[in-house]
Amino acid sequence: MRRSVRCLRGSLGLCLVLGGVPSAWSVADPGASPADLPPLIVSGERTGPGLWQVSGGGARLWILGTVSPLPVGMTWRAREVTQVLGAVDSVILAKPVELSVPRAFWMLIAERDLLLLPHGERLRDVLPPDLYARFAAQRAQFGESRDQWERYRPIIAGALLEERALAVRGLSDRLDVSLAVRRLAREKHVSITELQTPGASDLLRGLRSLPAAAERACFTTLVETVETGVPALAARADAWAGGDVARLRSLPPSSMTACATTLDGEGAAVTPWRRTEDAWLTALEARLQGAGAVLAVIDLDMLLGAHGLLQDLSDFGYRVQEP
Repeated sequence: MRRSVRCLRGSLGLCLVLGGVPSAWSVADPGASPADLPPLIVSGERTGPGLWQVSGGGARLWILGTVSPLPVGMTWRAREVTQVLGAVDSVILAKPVELSVPRAFWMLIAERDLLLLPHGERLRDVLPPDLYARFAAQRAQFGESRDQWERYRPIIAGALLEERALAVRGLSDRLDVSLAVRRLAREKHVSITELQTPGASDLLRGLRSLPAAAERACFTTLVETVETGVPALAARADAWAGGDVARLRSLPPSSMTACATTLDGEGAAVTPWRRTEDAWLTALEARLQGAGAVLAVIDLDMLLGAHGLLQDLSDFGYRVQEP
């Protein structure tokens, strides 16, 4: 079997080997220091994430919203999803951004200028002193050397720092619930449709054309997440596991979503995030105007909010029922 890698935090274009997929857990004390904070642990079965129902066309649509990061070692008991899979004709999921390992290494070698600062510069040379000091303080807090990630572009260094902070707290953004749904659908012989979304080449082009101001804003968001935002990410995972939609709405989005919003606001042509949202809206409308029953698995941050997909569907006249 050909081994493959998937792009971690798609808008950042970092590719890492994925682990398995796991959904019940307890959240450790968010006030503890990284050195004292134990990994999140499985604590027994939870209600699990609820499903939105959309109707108004010829078809019935169920939507499972997914979140990231999730606790490492999580066990997902997907009762409602399993029941719905017994009633739907098909499942629609985003096509994974996958590369063979040789292809991934070739791209990283050929495009290394997209990952590294030019002309031998270091982060301390290109960042404002106060912002660099915040980054360096967090890097030291997590036990990394003072030169760690110095030659990477800010957006790459920030993503690596955040990944380290998540790992210390037992969280990972490499866990993909859609893979578990894909396996369940195959077990039940349900047809699977993959939505074509921006791929690795799109992500690399996005890095090449990324305005400096947008990259710095995204880097700042990543540092802020490491400084104070990780407990909120753990709370999001906990609310998702318990099917608490009200709590999910009250918590801030992931740093990936915040960065994507920043890039959209900087006047970039059309970001991969925006194109993915547009592709989903087109696909969902097409399915609703068809017949039968469909389950869609979509990033929760694309669903919620004043400009999210659920609001778009409601504005177009479809009936949206919350879990």
